[in-house]
Amino acid sequence: MLASIAVLCLAATHHTYAFPSRLFEDILQARNADQPVAQLAAPHVKRQAPGITPPFDAAEQYVSNTGEHAFVAPSGTDQRGPCPGLNAMANHGYLPHNGIGSMEDFINGTAAVFGMGADLSTFLAIYGAVVDGDLTSYSIGGPVSTLTTLGGLLGEPQGLSGSHNKYENDVSPTRGDLYEYGNDYLVQLSQFTALYELGQQNGNSIDLDVLTDYRVTRFNESINNNPYFFNAPFSGVIASAAAWSFIYRFMANKSAENPEGLLTGDVLQSFYSVTGDYPDFTYTPGHEAIPDNWYKRNPVDYYTIPYLSIDSNTMALAHPQFLSVGGNTGTVNSFTGIDPENLTGGVFTTSNLLEGNNAACYGFELGLQEAPDILQSLYSDVTSALDTLSSAFQSVTSELGCPTLSSVDMAQFSQFPGYTDLSSDGTY
Repeated sequence: MLASIAVLCLAATHHTYAFPSRLFEDILQARNADQPVAQLAAPHVKRQAPGITPPFDAAEQYVSNTGEHAFVAPSGTDQRGPCPGLNAMANHGYLPHNGIGSMEDFINGTAAVFGMGADLSTFLAIYGAVVDGDLTSYSIGGPVSTLTTLGGLLGEPQGLSGSHNKYENDVSPTRGDLYEYGNDYLVQLSQFTALYELGQQNGNSIDLDVLTDYRVTRFNESINNNPYFFNAPFSGVIASAAAWSFIYRFMANKSAENPEGLLTGDVLQSFYSVTGDYPDFTYTPGHEAIPDNWYKRNPVDYYTIPYLSIDSNTMALAHPQFLSVGGNTGTVNSFTGIDPENLTGGVFTTSNLLEGNNAACYGFELGLQEAPDILQSLYSDVTSALDTLSSAFQSVTSELGCPTLSSVDMAQFSQFPGYTDLSSDGTY
């Protein structure tokens, strides 16, 4: 196992339903036409450079949790799932309360609540709608029978809770591995408590260093405890990195004293629906809430794909195993990583993987190459879905200046039961 790891040491309706191959650009252009440039943070918009302290504007960054955005708990039919931020948005009316949103809902909501850049939110909205929904919308929780069969779906869209190895991945900060726990959407209090404790040891501050250290712990726990652990090409390399960095980048409360944000234990508890005093915590599924007196990122500092690339690269430089596509082979402590050179035909290698944006490029390019394999289990005709998804991936890889990857050797995944034994509904 150690030797294997050491290898690395939506805007207008007509846009939505036509499924153009350039949907990504269409959405961004529509937003450009309708909104001030300063509020878009699209790929071409001038923004605050990483590493430079952003400004703080209380009026512009305040996120309301009162009035029309007062907390309303979900009912038995409302969908809530593995993403605490999306759950909180639905509970406060920044997404539809039933937990089923259109691409435009997700793009607008994540900007309003967290300050997510339009390039990143558009990509994630398209990806979610294609792999977890009906090409136009998706559930932040489980399957929804009311979603249409538009696009030749083979069955009900499974939502985020059924997106294991597609969107959701093992090694979650607070959710358990699917094979080990039987679900991937409920908070495991042991994991939450461990993260909380690390923040307390850091002066009641959970920052990217704390999260990176805990990510190593969780990665090793998956190797040690989950015989089906699989670090998937896109969900493991990109989505997992995003899940970890989003905690600090989005949940940290911004202020004049801390313009980049301070994530304290009480704010973490609110976003994860955890109440009580340490160590006697109680978790109430689906009750995630936006804290009082809470402020998002400044519009000139919206979190974009290049920011995510920087954060992903920073974590991987410290711990290259995060980029190791592979997994356990049916027993614990059997992790086998795939050499990126063999997987990509030499486009990515152990010597160039941590150069520039290559770490993020590796994940996004692999995601594009595995898309047909994922989609064929979801759609009777993958053409529209694949065109839409390919456009989104290619826009990202173009933005990052990625090398071109034309194919990958998917046969190498056959040794991992965490990949081969997964059903199309996201269960084992």
